[in-house]
Amino acid sequence: MVIICYDFSDNKTRARFSKFLKKYGRKIQFSVYEIKNSQRILQNILDEIELRYKKEFTNSDSILIFSVCEGCKKKIKRYGYATNEEEDVVIFD
Repeated sequence: MVIICYDFSDNKTRARFSKFLKKYGRKIQFSVYEIKNSQRILQNILDEIELRYKKEFTNSDSILIFSVCEGCKKKIKRYGYATNEEEDVVIFD
């Protein structure tokens, strides 16, 4: 799993980056996405950042990417709505 968090001062850039990340993972907080770990997907994201977003950075913009290993994933504590994120849900009508 990869956690990507970002902050852009420009609203259009922020919205565009959020839309871009939505293709690869799910939003878990404002400006924070969880991406299922795949070297190919991570490389696609890094390439896009380098080619498209890096040139638009200002001194107040940032992107942080955290790789979470399998052992560390088991140590994540989830509360509230987030507790349902890892559970299979079955709905009966």
